[in-house]
Amino acid sequence: MRIAPWTLALAAASVFASAATAQTTKLRPGLWEHSGTMKSQSGQMEAAMAEMQKSLASMPPDQARQMREMMAQQSVGMTPGGGHVVRLCMTQQDVDMDQIPTQEGCTQKVERVGGNTIKVSFQCKGGKGEPPSSGEGTVSIESPTAYSGKHRFNTTQENGRPEQIDMVQKGRWLGADCGQVKPFNQPKR
Repeated sequence: MRIAPWTLALAAASVFASAATAQTTKLRPGLWEHSGTMKSQSGQMEAAMAEMQKSLASMPPDQARQMREMMAQQSVGMTPGGGHVVRLCMTQQDVDMDQIPTQEGCTQKVERVGGNTIKVSFQCKGGKGEPPSSGEGTVSIESPTAYSGKHRFNTTQENGRPEQIDMVQKGRWLGADCGQVKPFNQPKR
């Protein structure tokens, strides 16, 4: 069971859309931390995540540190219990334009429901070893520095069987300075 890392980022980034009404709460530009947990219908994803955590724990300390550093360079991390953490940099332009970063081969539809609730749906063609996927979710902007949401993804397991994945997420603003994290809409160098 594989989930493209960009699928996590896509779900995380979907929260940066906001309604255009005067009552809308806009998120702050800067560095954001998105954390979430996922549950697959088959349980294969959870088993793979547990195995990855077990492998990481059994590595020699230097090798485990290198692995964590490599993941951190991708702005991705894991939490105990199979969760994930993704850091995203949103520019003022991203926030002002209500941009939602998308992966190549993906299309999105954003439906604004009220000032602080956003419905998002997406469809990705897949490719480069990743299966096609689609999904939908709802995000609630709680304040300029916090959001929460729920998403449901549909994809295909390696054996060709359909898979459904539910994700619960939270986001928090870390600060105006993104440091080494490049804006999502810009290519990484």
